Amino acid sequence: MTAVLPAFNEGVSIGSVVLLTRHYVDEVIVVDDGSSDSTAKIAEMAGARVIIHPQNRGKGAALRTGFDAAKNSRVIVTLDTDGQHDPKQIPILVAPILSNQADMVNGSRYLHGKETDTPSYRRVGQTVLDQATKLNSGIDITDTQCGFRAFSGHTYDVFRFKAANLAIESEMLADASNAGLRITEVDIDVRYDVDCSTEHPLKHGIGVLVRILRDMEFNKPLYYFTIPGMAMGVTGLYFGIKFMYSFSMGGNLPFGPTILMVMLMIIGTFMSFTGIILHSIARSIHMIAQRPSFARPNPEHVGVVGDAGEGEVEVVAVKKSSEVMVAADVEL
Repeated sequence: MTAVLPAFNEGVSIGSVVLLTRHYVDEVIVVDDGSSDSTAKIAEMAGARVIIHPQNRGKGAALRTGFDAAKNSRVIVTLDTDGQHDPKQIPILVAPILSNQADMVNGSRYLHGKETDTPSYRRVGQTVLDQATKLNSGIDITDTQCGFRAFSGHTYDVFRFKAANLAIESEMLADASNAGLRITEVDIDVRYDVDCSTEHPLKHGIGVLVRILRDMEFNKPLYYFTIPGMAMGVTGLYFGIKFMYSFSMGGNLPFGPTILMVMLMIIGTFMSFTGIILHSIARSIHMIAQRPSFARPNPEHVGVVGDAGEGEVEVVAVKKSSEVMVAADVEL
């Protein structure tokens, strides 16, 4: 069992998180995502295997690096490194996977209407993101933004890890749903008396929501295109009938509203058919993606960890004098 801890400037808390986590897993992998403090050094001293991104690339990229490094593990656990999550709850989190009842386990602060001390402004934003994620993924869970999760080892290549920011939590749920993984939730506790985020909550929430909506363009094109298109088309048709009735009764046909009516009908029809076509394409891609594929190469001292974007390959190099590994982008 391996714990993957993405970290960015968490020198204050990383040591205690690693020490506590080591009691419940076989290996702790810390992915230092371009930190400017002593995160990597402290994590290594606490007994973690450390992989360094020379530049900050976001939580998605950090998780991708960690998953590739842990892909031979039976179970992979992820948790935040700011001290929000309690490593003592790892056994509860992994139990459904060890008993073969789930492929992915999501920690939840709100399971069964559980009362929490979540700040009200966070809960409002959380509710909006929960609903958007449920619509995008089709998974009905109570805490879509939780980073305390467990995964069966065979799921490591299911996820895209494209989201650069904290929208990665929603993206992973969509990927898990598309892959047909068995997903369940367990109760967890979360602390809010720690420095949880360096980003403004409103800015963070809007950024995650925009990313989810963009993801829906591919995952749920019927919701993204067809439903809004049909609404526009019906609105245009309503005004068209109203204008034609007024014209038949001897009234004038207003030029501006008539042009708007025509545009609504044309754009609405185009969007509706676009959504239907993309829905068919997405279904075909998902079916192909679920077929068995070749395993990714297993990086040793130097090897490919995964594609890091257009024209880039992510390479891992190991320093012989240390347990610390450095992950760097190489332009092709």
